[in-house]
Amino acid sequence: MKILRAPLLIVGLLLCSQGFAANTAQQEKMTTCNADATAKSLKGDERKAFMSNCLKAAPAANEAGTALTPQQEKMKNCNVNATAKLLKGDERKAFMSNCLKR
Repeated sequence: MKILRAPLLIVGLLLCSQGFAANTAQQEKMTTCNADATAKSLKGDERKAFMSNCLKAAPAANEAGTALTPQQEKMKNCNVNATAKLLKGDERKAFMSNCLKR
């Protein structure tokens, strides 16, 4: 009986882990959309509409062909703007912080 417990436990853990891995991408997208809605201070019907559109939207692809999340897109745009303004050090940190909060 003890010999049978270990293989059954391993099989059960493998089956459970597959379900968790499948939800990861959707959970990340939900987290990103939620953070963006919070950053925009959306409430009520506006928030529902934003979340619906955000979750339906296909992610943009970067040069390597991998998808960027909305937060990564925002970071990329803020970084480009900070570089264009030739900001460095504390000025750059402050600019990036304000840019990412919008």
